[in-house]
Amino acid sequence: MYTETAVFDLLLPGDSRSLKQKRSYVRPILAMLKKFEVSAAEVGFHDLHARALLGVAVVAADPAQARAVIDTCENQVAGRPEIELLSVKRRVYGDDD
Repeated sequence: MYTETAVFDLLLPGDSRSLKQKRSYVRPILAMLKKFEVSAAEVGFHDLHARALLGVAVVAADPAQARAVIDTCENQVAGRPEIELLSVKRRVYGDDD
């Protein structure tokens, strides 16, 4: 069993000046990610209006399958025109970790 995690650092549009506006960008992204059968949540920058840190995790039988799912999630987030993906931190955990 393998688990892969990714943390996406997002820059939100300039009109995101309140937590309500921030949620209007973050919620659809999280909903889209969950369609790939991953666990996804906002994990940081809760008090910043123009930034979001999203965590994604997947469990799979082999590391290639986990990598493919996280690759798809990363491509989907990077392809959203309204946000800028600043960085991605990924890590794979196996049975021996």
